Amino acid sequence: MSAAPRLERALSHPLRVRILAILDEQTTSAVEIARTLRAEIGVVSYHIRTLHQLGLLELVRETPRRGAIQRYYRARPRPKPAGLDWADEEPGDVVVALRQIDEVARAANAVGGFDRLGSRFERTALKVDAEALQRLTEALARTLEDIKEIERESARRQAEAEAPESETIGLVMMMFGAPPGAPGNGPG
Repeated sequence: MSAAPRLERALSHPLRVRILAILDEQTTSAVEIARTLRAEIGVVSYHIRTLHQLGLLELVRETPRRGAIQRYYRARPRPKPAGLDWADEEPGDVVVALRQIDEVARAANAVGGFDRLGSRFERTALKVDAEALQRLTEALARTLEDIKEIERESARRQAEAEAPESETIGLVMMMFGAPPGAPGNGPG
């Protein structure tokens, strides 16, 4: 089965989208995912088996736990765009990313994640020439590098702290060709 049909089947259930999003970020078990998502362990295990059978997950290790075996999985690497260029992406990969963003944002909204100080949600459509588009692409790449450095600095501070505190935040950066007449598109 090629990548696109596998991804489409994986995305046919919203819980699988959320599980795949978690396993894209970390190696963990069905038990931990069930706790995180507040879902039944049997349901989560079923969807993990499905994702594994579709070739989207790899089994990392097995650990004996109370007379059973706890399996730890992570998402298999899928082709991702180099930098911020999505031009060579398979349509299914973009769909996966957008569905994951939607699921995570909806879940965050449900628990007040957009109510916290510093949360932002902005959208705009711009009319730009080729030079401006190149400058925007470079600005986003620099911003992403700055963000990665901020996270590295935070990790260093947490490693040095006696009682480290951290908060998981979601961050999405997108730039794409907006459809004609998109809201926010300036005067023609």
